[in-house]
Amino acid sequence: MTGAAKQIRLNAFNMNCVGHINHGLWTHPRDRSAEYNTLRYWTDQAKLLERGLFDGMFIADILGVYDIYGGGIDVTAREAVQLPVNDPTLIVPAMAAVTEHLGFGITLNVFAEAPYTFARRLSTLDHLTGGRVGWNVVTGYLESAHRGRGEALPAHDRRYDYADEYLEVLYKLWEGSWDDAAVRRDREGRVFSDPALIRPVSHRGEFLSVDGYHLCEPSPQRTPVLYQAGASGRGRAFAGRHAECVFISARDKASAREAVRAIRA
Repeated sequence: MTGAAKQIRLNAFNMNCVGHINHGLWTHPRDRSAEYNTLRYWTDQAKLLERGLFDGMFIADILGVYDIYGGGIDVTAREAVQLPVNDPTLIVPAMAAVTEHLGFGITLNVFAEAPYTFARRLSTLDHLTGGRVGWNVVTGYLESAHRGRGEALPAHDRRYDYADEYLEVLYKLWEGSWDDAAVRRDREGRVFSDPALIRPVSHRGEFLSVDGYHLCEPSPQRTPVLYQAGASGRGRAFAGRHAECVFISARDKASAREAVRAIRA
């Protein structure tokens, strides 16, 4: 064998709910998915993955409910089709506490929270995990999610327009507000942070207006590892601009090669 050895990264795939993809499996006597709302379920899983030398756990998520089939949620509720579904961020610190190497990719919708507070949420997770957190950037597709927020679902490409600006604001907060040397932790001099090295962020855009300082000191990564799964032309453009990890779906090598080429282009 010549040349450098290639590596493959192993990621578990789950969701903070009973039925993620294999709906109905929760009824199997050995399945523990119905314990999704306990910390023990997640810490046991994290320790198992760490012992199995997995690199990460990817956590899917949706904000709304599947309410199209049959005109309601009858099947969704009976079969636990991603309902109920809990917040994906809150289980991560517990799993990080019982592991040393496992990474965590969290799916979070850009429409769920203002970037000013979202930046703090991700920085906090990056601190608590020691730099082991990633974010799967999604724009959503469920009308039920936007109805729950009292809004209409924007058109497909407009959702990506919003996401582009959302990321622009986050980069300013994560990367531009605090200098690396801002935090001194000087007990004797009674200076924790040097205010001269902390700058406010000012942004005026089509969708967002932000004026303020990032609330967190620089985390290990500042900007977390970014995932994206857009398959459309607009989604690929977004992924090419922002993502470090991109999900693709391909039937054969040729279509996989074309998808990768398009994203890299």
